[in-house]
Amino acid sequence: MFAGLNGWHLLILLAVILLLFGAAKLPALARSMGQSARAFKGEMSAMKEEDAARAKLDEKTETTEGSTAAGSATTTTPASPDRPS
Repeated sequence: MFAGLNGWHLLILLAVILLLFGAAKLPALARSMGQSARAFKGEMSAMKEEDAARAKLDEKTETTEGSTAAGSATTTTPASPDRPS
């Protein structure tokens, strides 16, 4: 998309931005863009963590369901030593 831009193009683009926003507003603009980028990055990492936790839970549920379904017919409870069977 920006493959055709060289140094002069970027310099002209920076000059236009400076004219549009003014020198006083550029630090505030850069600060707000940085905060937005940090918030976006934090939300993306939180979403990845939620997906990983959900995948682990799904995997755990699948293995638990598989083992209980297969073992439920043959599983017996051993008698406690205090009580006779």
